Amino acid sequence: MALKVELKPHERIIIGACVVTNTDQRARLLIDGDRIPILREKDILTPETADTPAKLVYLAAQLMYLSPDPMAHHPTYFSLVRDILTAMPSAWPFIEGINNYILNGDLYHALKEAKKLIAHEEQILDSARKLLSPEADRKSA
Repeated sequence: MALKVELKPHERIIIGACVVTNTDQRARLLIDGDRIPILREKDILTPETADTPAKLVYLAAQLMYLSPDPMAHHPTYFSLVRDILTAMPSAWPFIEGINNYILNGDLYHALKEAKKLIAHEEQILDSARKLLSPEADRKSA
């Protein structure tokens, strides 16, 4: 079954090992093929934008998804997983889901699960900021 993708002007998409950049008008693509990695620009993380532990896990899963040899990225991924679970044990259900998808070779769904991990991390960080915010207000008073 073919994938239909609509690109905004100047939007980029990764198809296999290629980066495709749209021109100045909207474009519709019909992509047909089996197990070709495809990532829209909004779903791509770079080493510069992977600025939290959960985003680094996503980046490692993304590298596996795009790589012809996903196992080459396993050591980095599992090292990051150990670190994040030490700092945030509540991440386990998300990590377990990501691991299951990776072990089954379903790297696209591993990425989707990693997005849930990023959202979970953001909730924890927001809660911590709220707890620290009144504390900072009292200290400045």
